[in-house]
Amino acid sequence: MRATWTDSRLDDFAARTDKRFDELERRMDAGFARADHEFREMRGEIGGLHRAIIQVGGGLIGTLIVAFAGLIATQI
Repeated sequence: MRATWTDSRLDDFAARTDKRFDELERRMDAGFARADHEFREMRGEIGGLHRAIIQVGGGLIGTLIVAFAGLIATQI
């Protein structure tokens, strides 16, 4: 049996399609908001890591300078 597409069936199909796209859009917006929140958290953690790396690097450079100064002072 061949199905016929009447105006009312087409209207129902359009309404269901619109409803499904609205639901998809809502889910996508929620997913993007969640991803944005996670990226902001990660950016804060990376900032703290960056600060720690600079502090450790500065400490190592200071230690090397003092070690070389001590080495030079003992050689004189």
